[in-house]
Amino acid sequence: MTQHDITKRLATWIVGLTGEAIPPSVRAEGVRTFVNWLGCAVGGARHETVDCAIAAVAPFSGPARAHVIGRSERLDELHAALINGISSHVLDYDDTHLKTIIHPAGPVASAILAVAESHPVSGRDFITALIAGVEAECRIGNSVYPDHYDRGWHITGTAGVFGAAAATGKLLGLDARQMTYALGIAATQASGLREMFGTMCKSFHPGRAAQNGAMAAFLAKAGFDSSERAIEAPRGFANVLSTKQDYAEIVDGLGERWEAGLNTYKPFACGIVIHPAIDGCQQLREELGDRVAAIRSVDLVTHPLVLELTGKKTPRTGLEGKFSVYHAAAAALLRGDGSPTAFTDEMVRAPEIIDLRDRVSARSDAGIDEDAVVIVLTLDDGSRIERRVDHAIGSLEHPLSDAAITTKFVNQSEPVIGRETAQRLADLAWAIDTADAAAPVAAAAAA
Repeated sequence: MTQHDITKRLATWIVGLTGEAIPPSVRAEGVRTFVNWLGCAVGGARHETVDCAIAAVAPFSGPARAHVIGRSERLDELHAALINGISSHVLDYDDTHLKTIIHPAGPVASAILAVAESHPVSGRDFITALIAGVEAECRIGNSVYPDHYDRGWHITGTAGVFGAAAATGKLLGLDARQMTYALGIAATQASGLREMFGTMCKSFHPGRAAQNGAMAAFLAKAGFDSSERAIEAPRGFANVLSTKQDYAEIVDGLGERWEAGLNTYKPFACGIVIHPAIDGCQQLREELGDRVAAIRSVDLVTHPLVLELTGKKTPRTGLEGKFSVYHAAAAALLRGDGSPTAFTDEMVRAPEIIDLRDRVSARSDAGIDEDAVVIVLTLDDGSRIERRVDHAIGSLEHPLSDAAITTKFVNQSEPVIGRETAQRLADLAWAIDTADAAAPVAAAAAA
């Protein structure tokens, strides 16, 4: 495909997208995306990462027009987008576009819910903007994945900034040229390093993408310009940050092929590539019952990406535990847990968890899919039990139901805002597409 006008063509489509043009199934997925995001933002709101971030940025905030989800603070729209993006990702419990491992909602929803508090928008237009942003970031991600990701870029940050700019620009009513500029301003801010996985910086990436993307839209609205070929130019995003450039992924089938309809939602609060191992270990725990105490060794066979991303053998903190397939397997077998409580500092340092973790081994096999695992348990009597998982719960093949997303929402939100409030907030979020305004959801989600 020609390298010309990719950015302009995407921008023109975003501006022209109407709610009526989005298929009902994709709109429904947009609502699911929002509900899941909001629960994750509330659930992560009291994490020490969020405490640190607010302490650092609150003195620099402008007018306090936007709520911080799950907390009492209010900040300006851009800083609220930053903090809400951090809190929505810090538990690693959010959504995943499996083709790229982008977590789409963090940058997009965090930006537009903050902006919606000072720029009134109906719930329907809010979901249209959300879908436009998710579609933009995932298509751009498709165009450079996996080379871009393999190089070490955290694609949720690098592609997410485009999604935040597109969605915020949609709310602000940008025209095609302004939207082109917004995407360009986003492109020059695209960043996020995979080296940061297991630290507070990982959740900083979607937060910063939300903040930077929203700022890109506001700048473009004010007449701030950029290159009109920021994605495809020889020194633009795709060529500088990747050795692969598939521009057809960005512009072919716009309005016909929907990446926003392919979102998935995590049942486990950790790196997505560990999910098959947790799923399989939980199944084995149920099968073993009391015999789980007789496990001599655990052998895992995984795709090479699993050990590349989650090969931390001796995690020291809960955040590091989210990137340890060894810890995740031990916690699933001994506690049956893959929720946020499985990835606390206390759980990572628990003696019984460490003891079993040290008996977990893992090896890579390029012949096994990224979303598959083979688990072999050897018991003290020498007997062996094998389990293969080809598609974990939460995948496109085994998606979480609306009821499961609600349960996840309430369970992680309850410690922050109480169970009754969490249930009311979930009901409000599910009704967003028919709401007169989106902003009340932000107020209802504040502690």
